[in-house]
Amino acid sequence: MNILVTGAAGFIGYHTALSLLQKGHQVYGIDNINDYYDTNLKFDRLAELGIKFTDAEIWGQEALSERFPSTFKFIRHNLEDSEAIDKLFKDQSFDVVCHLAAQAGVRYSLENPRAYIDSNITGFFNILNNAHIYKVKHLVYASSSSVYGNNKEVPFKTTDRVDHPISLYAATKKSNELMAHTYSHLYGLPTTGLRFFTVYGPWGRPDMAYFLFMDAIIHGRPIKVFNYGKMERDFTYIEDIVEGVVRVLEEDCADRISSTDSYKLYNIGNNSSIKLTDFIEEIERNLGIVAAKELRPIQPGDVERTWANVDDLIADYNYAPSTKLAEGIKNFVSWYKQYNDLN
Repeated sequence: MNILVTGAAGFIGYHTALSLLQKGHQVYGIDNINDYYDTNLKFDRLAELGIKFTDAEIWGQEALSERFPSTFKFIRHNLEDSEAIDKLFKDQSFDVVCHLAAQAGVRYSLENPRAYIDSNITGFFNILNNAHIYKVKHLVYASSSSVYGNNKEVPFKTTDRVDHPISLYAATKKSNELMAHTYSHLYGLPTTGLRFFTVYGPWGRPDMAYFLFMDAIIHGRPIKVFNYGKMERDFTYIEDIVEGVVRVLEEDCADRISSTDSYKLYNIGNNSSIKLTDFIEEIERNLGIVAAKELRPIQPGDVERTWANVDDLIADYNYAPSTKLAEGIKNFVSWYKQYNDLN
């Protein structure tokens, strides 16, 4: 298939694009490579996909992959640039769209809310509307466990009420689900939302807690442990996330057009809730270093606990994430050391 992957320079987007290319699909990547975190990491991810820095940094210029010369192209655009996105869809004839681009981060949404409206609302609309206009067979998009807010009943189910987001980031993700539902209802556009639960692993985001922990411990700084360590997360390894995304992308959606099944929503998580302190201990064990810890109160927008019910994913795709924390952390630590020349 000819697949558009938005956010191709991002953590999940990079891994997804690589998996699709290795399976023989045509992939067209788009990303604005913003400076929310170190752009060098984003350019390095693209380099792994065969896109040279000198090509990737130029706005609006199509770059060809040296590693996948016949199957991967990349272009740097903002999703909120409606003319650029309209032209992209008109020129490329995508079969499927995998929309993973977004302004990420819960805490940053308190500092720069407009970035979330531009990328997560306006940008999502541009992708959604063009998917409808150009009759894309399937739109798969990233939602988030953040939509559950401080729901008390666990594990979280997609049938739970999610009417009380506690961050603007979460509100934009819930908005995406509502917008997708509307287009599925009105036009029979097959859409599938995937609520990701705390994704970690090699090539991960430097703003995520596990990455910050690694960096601080390696450099002898104390780590900041919020809510005094009383946090639990459904940590999900990146390869498990990608496997789920690709299975959904490769689904034949012909029978979902103009049916009540045109709109779907799934959790992708490990179906377990791990204490933050246990997660830290696993990093310490792999490094052979005990971290100094600064215990701090919970931050605005943070939730205390996440836990995914993945029964629907198992029922419909015969799949559930299964990578154990020990294996995932070992792989991340190994990559971190290699990437930073610490071996």
